[in-house]
Amino acid sequence: MLHHTLTGPRDAPVLVLGNALGTTTELWREFSLPFRLLRFDHRGHGGSAPVEGPCTIEDLAHDVVELLDHLGLRQVYYCGVSLGGMVGMWLAAHTDRISRLALVCTTAWVPDKARLDERIALLRSHGMESVADSVVSRWFTPTCAPAVVARFRAELLKVDLPTYLACVEAVRVMDLRPDLAKIDVPTVVIAAAQDHATPTELVRHIADDLPDSELYVVGDAAHLAVVEALRTISVILDDHFGNG
Repeated sequence: MLHHTLTGPRDAPVLVLGNALGTTTELWREFSLPFRLLRFDHRGHGGSAPVEGPCTIEDLAHDVVELLDHLGLRQVYYCGVSLGGMVGMWLAAHTDRISRLALVCTTAWVPDKARLDERIALLRSHGMESVADSVVSRWFTPTCAPAVVARFRAELLKVDLPTYLACVEAVRVMDLRPDLAKIDVPTVVIAAAQDHATPTELVRHIADDLPDSELYVVGDAAHLAVVEALRTISVILDDHFGNG
């Protein structure tokens, strides 16, 4: 069972918050939205136990379904960043558990596999420390507070290495593009102008292929825009989910 927290008004709709690869529930520490917030850690991240062997985006999505079943939650709102967004796309396309969706700084496929191949090779030969600086540099803009960057770097280094590798490989081979036409729930898609991990053009492909979506591009933020552009994204999410 995934480590999780469930906080907020008991009579409010449940909003599930899916983390980026290498991050934990800390990603949402500053979020304060008028919903019942379900934060969780992917397998091998934060308080969630590692799972041996390879995995797919489908496997990670089934982890979330198992959590929803455990909590007795039939249908929820879902907001996912990066890997969390990939999980959200799969859930919305293949289950009836998601009634409204938000996808932040994510992609339906990875056209530049060489970058991930290089990361995988470094991880296998030298461990997490060898990639930490390059990964975190893509998460934040140069003007982000050093203390924030250091906090997320420390969390990354605590992630179980074999599970992290399995998740990177899952992202590398996934292709959710055929699933996009199956997503029939209202969706907001958010890109960050300075995100080099999932550039705006990749995020725009998702919005273009979804039957019912709106696209926003926030400035002054990189891949973890939910940290650097917290206020702007909170307004977008409050408006989107508040109309559910």
